[in-house]
Amino acid sequence: MENLTVVSFDASGERMLMAGLELNLPVWEECGVTVGVKATHVALAKSFSGKISTSNRLEGVVDAVDRGRLLCSVKLRAAGALVESIITAESADEMALRPGDRVTLLIEASDLSIVEVHDRGDREPERSAE
Repeated sequence: MENLTVVSFDASGERMLMAGLELNLPVWEECGVTVGVKATHVALAKSFSGKISTSNRLEGVVDAVDRGRLLCSVKLRAAGALVESIITAESADEMALRPGDRVTLLIEASDLSIVEVHDRGDREPERSAE
């Protein structure tokens, strides 16, 4: 794919990958970025071990569990950030999620997006001539 861009970045010591088509933001080595992911695209695993094809695995801690009849909002801390995951209430019950629990967040590279680029002043972005 010609327009596919893969960006590797450090999230508080955790290596993460983001894959996207036609990246329109000026991103360069050593710049800082704010990334976003939809809460419904953050899968959770408890007591997880083994290999999996998901690009991004982060260890996190549950801050809060807001259970509805069908869905459950789980607020977590992972890689120095607050993250929300929306999972089914049945899944939350099966994992017996409680504040303080350690979980693994699973996020596909294609589900991440760059929301903002922060210039750390290390160097200017390279711009292509158009």
